[in-house]
Amino acid sequence: MVNGKRLKLRFGLRSKLLLLSSFLFVIPWFGYQYVWEMEKYLRFGQEQTLVGTARALATALHERENLFNNQASFLPNVEQGKDLYGYKLTEAVNLDGLSNDWPDFNQRTHFYNQQQQLFANEPLSLNFKASVGKYNNYLYLFFQVVDNRLIFRGENTRSITNNDHLALSFSDTNNKLNRFIISNKKSGWISAFALTDDDTAIPAPAPQIQGHWLPTPQGYNVELRVPLDNLGDNIAFAFFDVDKTNSEAVSAIGSADPSKEESLGTIVVPSPEIERIVKGMRYTNSSIWVVDQHHRVLASAGSLNSASGVWHAREKQPKEEEKNSFWYQFKQQFLLPLYYKILTKPSTDFIDQLYDAQHLQGSHIVNALSGKSTSQWRLTTDKKALVLSAAYPIFINNKVKGAVIVEETTNGIRSLRNRALEKLFTVILAIMSLGALTFILFASRISSRIRQLSSQAELAIDKQGRIIGQMQASNSNDEIGDLSRSFTTAVNRLSEYNHYLENMSSRLSHELRTPIAVVKTSLDNLSLLEIKQNQEDKSNSPYVERAQTGIKTLNLILTNMSEATRLEQMLSSTEKIDFDLRQVVKGCISGYQQIYPTMQFILNIDVKALNASTFLLHGSPEHIVQLLDKVVSNGVEFSQDNIITIELKKSSNKHNAELLISNNGILLPEQLSESLFDSMVSLRDENQKAQNKQVVPHLGLGLYISRLICQFHQGSISAYNHQNPAGVTVHISLPTKV
Repeated sequence: MVNGKRLKLRFGLRSKLLLLSSFLFVIPWFGYQYVWEMEKYLRFGQEQTLVGTARALATALHERENLFNNQASFLPNVEQGKDLYGYKLTEAVNLDGLSNDWPDFNQRTHFYNQQQQLFANEPLSLNFKASVGKYNNYLYLFFQVVDNRLIFRGENTRSITNNDHLALSFSDTNNKLNRFIISNKKSGWISAFALTDDDTAIPAPAPQIQGHWLPTPQGYNVELRVPLDNLGDNIAFAFFDVDKTNSEAVSAIGSADPSKEESLGTIVVPSPEIERIVKGMRYTNSSIWVVDQHHRVLASAGSLNSASGVWHAREKQPKEEEKNSFWYQFKQQFLLPLYYKILTKPSTDFIDQLYDAQHLQGSHIVNALSGKSTSQWRLTTDKKALVLSAAYPIFINNKVKGAVIVEETTNGIRSLRNRALEKLFTVILAIMSLGALTFILFASRISSRIRQLSSQAELAIDKQGRIIGQMQASNSNDEIGDLSRSFTTAVNRLSEYNHYLENMSSRLSHELRTPIAVVKTSLDNLSLLEIKQNQEDKSNSPYVERAQTGIKTLNLILTNMSEATRLEQMLSSTEKIDFDLRQVVKGCISGYQQIYPTMQFILNIDVKALNASTFLLHGSPEHIVQLLDKVVSNGVEFSQDNIITIELKKSSNKHNAELLISNNGILLPEQLSESLFDSMVSLRDENQKAQNKQVVPHLGLGLYISRLICQFHQGSISAYNHQNPAGVTVHISLPTKV
C-alpha cells in the first residue's frame, strides 16, 4: 500500500508478448517426445531385424546334418568333465608347458579329483586341471597336474606305462578308436606313442601329437596339440600315477577310461563349416552365436561391444578448418554440454558376463531349443547398456538340433537419437532465439508507437482538459494507425468545441449587453416619467426597483463572464517585473482586515527565510494581488470560525515560494478535488443556502482565474482538506528568482 492506494504491478505489452513467447518452450518438449516415440519404433524395427537375421542364419543351417556333432546332439544330457568343449582360441598357443598364453585359464578349466578316479590301489595323491581349446586345425589340451612324486620313464626301459604317463584316446572320422600314451624320459618335448589292439606289439611313435612336459613344484604340466583332420566326436584322457621306478601305476584319474570305446566322452569344438557361414553375417554389426541342444557353442562371430546394430554409423570427422570455426567451437563448448545435461551417451566400455564361451543360458535360448523363436531385452551385468537378444531354432529332420542367437545393443539407436536431438535442439534454439528477438522487437515497436500516441495525447490536452496542442495523424494502415487518426479527429473536434466554449462568455456578454442597455434605459425613462407626472399612486415603484436590481445583477454576471477572457488577453501583454512576494502578501492582509472587519487573518512567515531576496518573484504583482483576492474571498465565504491562516514559506527544493491559505469549515468533495479550478465549477449555492446567507451571483470563475494567474507565473495551485479542525487549505507554489 502506498498513500492508502494499492500498488498495482505493471504488466506491459512487451511482458505479455514475452509471456506468450514462453510457450515456444513447449516445442522442444514435443520434439523430445517425438524423438522418444521414434526411438520406440526404431527399437521395434531393430527387434524385427534381429529376429530376421537369426531366421536367415538358421535357414542356412537347416537340414545340414553334417555340420553338427551327431553323437553329442543325441545325448540326453551332458556330463561335466566327461563331455568336453574346446574353447575358441584367438591366437596360436606356445607349447612351453605354461598357462600364461591360455586366456581365462582358471575360468575355463575343469578340476579332476577322486570323483573321476578310474582306480586306486593306494591312497590317492593325484589331481589335475584340464582345459581344451581350438585354434585353426588343432585341438589344444593343457593339463596342470598335482603329484607328490614325478616318475619319468627310464633311459633303457622299453615299457611306457611303468612311469607317470598320460593316456589319450579319441575316435576318428570313421568312428575308429585311436589310443595314445604320452610318456617322457625327461622334461621337454613330449614323447607320444600310438597303441594298437595287439598288446604285445611295440608302440609306434606318434609325431602328429606335439607338446611339452614341464615339471612344477606341485607336480608337472603337460601341454599338447592334436590335429583336427582325423579327430572324431569322442575323446577321453587319464593320468596314471606311479610312485616307484619301473613299477605299475597305483591310481588313475581321467575324464573316462581311455581303453574302452563305449566310455569315451564327447568333444565339441567350434565348427569351421558353421563358422564360415556365420562369418558372412558379421557385417550386420551383430554378435552371433550358434549352439547345440546342450547350449554348447558351435560357432560365434562378432563382439557385443561393437554390435550396435544396422543404425550405427560412424560420425563424420570434421575437417580442420571446420574445427576452427566459431560455430563448431560454440557448439562443442556450450551447446553440447547443455544438451547432455538431458541426454546420455551410450557406453562403449560395458561388461557383459551373462554368457561364457562354452555355454549360453537364457529363457530365449531355452524357448528356441524347444522350437519357438523369441526375443528379449536385457541389461548388461554392469547395467550400462541395453541388449536385444533374438534366438531362432535350427531344424534337422524335423527336430531341433540347435539354435542361432543374435544380439545387439541399442547404442546405435541411442547415438542416432542423440544426433537427431542435437540437431532438433539446435534448430529449435535458433528458431526460439530468433522468434523471441522478433517478438521483443515487434513488442517494442508497438509499445513505442502506443507510447508516442499517448505522449501526443498528453501534450495536446492539459490536466484541466483544455486543448493546448495538436496531434499528428499516423500514416500506418494498421489498427494503431486507425487509432491515431481517430484520436487526431477527436482532439481536433474537441479543440474546436473548447474554443467555442472559451469564447462563448465574451460573445454572450457582448450580445446581451445591448438588450440589457435597452431595458435599463426604458426603466430609467419610466422612473423619470413618473416623477414628472407627480403621480400619487406609487404602486408600480417596487416593481421598477426590482427590475433595476435584476438589471444590475445581469450586468454583474456579464462582467464576471468576460473577466476570464479579458484576463487572458491582459496576461498575454503584461510586462513582468521583479517584486517581493512577502511585501505583497503583507499589504494584502492589511487591506483584508479593513474589508472583512469580522474576520481574523493570521500571517505566518518562515523565520528561516527572512532574507530579502528569499521571496523575490519575477512577474506581475497586481495579478498576484488579484490571485490572493480570489482565494481569500473563497476562504472567507466558507469559513465557519472567522479565521483565515496564511503561511508563507520556502519549498523543500529551495526554488519555489509556497503560500498556504487555510480556513476551517466545509470540506471539499473528493470528486471535485481535481476539477475545482476548472471554469464554471462552484459549490457556493448549496453551502450558502444552508447557511442562509445573501447569495451573490457566482459562475465558478474565481478559482479558474486564480489558476490562470498561477500558470502565467509558471506556478501551480491546488486545494485539499485538512483535519483537526476540519477545513480546506489552498496551496500556491510560485518559482522564485533565487
